[in-house]
Amino acid sequence: MPSFERLYKDGHEEVIFFSDPSCNLKAIVAIHNTVLGPALGGTRMWPYNSEEEAINDVLRLSKGMTYKAAVSGLNLGGGKAVIIGDPEKDKSEALFRSYGRFLESLNGRYITAEDVNIGVDDIEHVFTETNNVAGVAEIHGGSGNPSPWTARGVFRGIEAACMKVYGDRSPKGKVVALQGAGSVGRYLGEYLYNEGAEVYVCDINEKNLELFKEKVPNAKVVGIDEIYDVKMDIYAPCALGATINDETIERLNCKIVAGAANNQLAENRHGKILKEKGILYAPDYLINAGGLMNVSIEFEGWSEDKAIRMVDTIYDTTMKIFEISEEQDIPVYQATDILAESRIESIKNIQGKFLGHVGHRFPGRKKR
Repeated sequence: MPSFERLYKDGHEEVIFFSDPSCNLKAIVAIHNTVLGPALGGTRMWPYNSEEEAINDVLRLSKGMTYKAAVSGLNLGGGKAVIIGDPEKDKSEALFRSYGRFLESLNGRYITAEDVNIGVDDIEHVFTETNNVAGVAEIHGGSGNPSPWTARGVFRGIEAACMKVYGDRSPKGKVVALQGAGSVGRYLGEYLYNEGAEVYVCDINEKNLELFKEKVPNAKVVGIDEIYDVKMDIYAPCALGATINDETIERLNCKIVAGAANNQLAENRHGKILKEKGILYAPDYLINAGGLMNVSIEFEGWSEDKAIRMVDTIYDTTMKIFEISEEQDIPVYQATDILAESRIESIKNIQGKFLGHVGHRFPGRKKR
């Protein structure tokens, strides 16, 4: 179980455990920080090996969401949720509706959306019971699947990294090793393919690779361990985190690390090692914020034009962080943290903790 000492250290405000034996629901919600607004973060479903593993994941991810919202300029705090279970066997309407009722009881302090193994259909069931959910279908006033927007933001981050390293923002002609062919990876692969990049890809799921090849017909499939040894220009991790670690970092033959995965650095020191090796690291929790930006617009009334304009700002913010990193001679991850923390602190000084209810943020949207 999480100790108070750990919560104090990482700055978490609240951790809530939900259970409903009637539908086999086991869920954990972590609210990290609500200075900038209600905590928004997706729910993921995963067959964790232990409760401790699930707790570690939700605490780590919720803190990341605070920083992601802050550095992206959103008026939102950070939170995350995990449902412990096998997405192939344990999903049901009852499970997601029960989960939605629990979220409703939080009175708007936490708003959820899609994440790993959670799709629009699942979110629709949650939406039946609570208005505190984003990423619902457009017919209900939402924006649907956030994956294309996440991929768009990552692509803008890759363009910024290419501009910094090569003096040209286009990845045309560059070799990209894309780890993970899931929903975001597929859309990112399509962006890269259309721009003329050469794409290598790996995934543990053969179906994902088949779908990826439909979007990127010239992609070269390699093994999940071989991906680190590809002679590449750009390494794009788009699966689980911590793939920049002691084992892999010496194998990477690239100039840029830029992908959609959360928490790509196993430890902060790996960010310093990348800098020492002359590898530019595009800050993961910024460039993968496109999905969060997109669903945040649902609060004011979603439109595609708004989403495009907001997500495309990732390019400029990434360039700004590269400048801070260079000017202060610090790793990129540290420069990103400084930008996020300074915004949180400045707003905290003028308005304090978030106290209101956010139901009014969904104009014209009603539960089904």
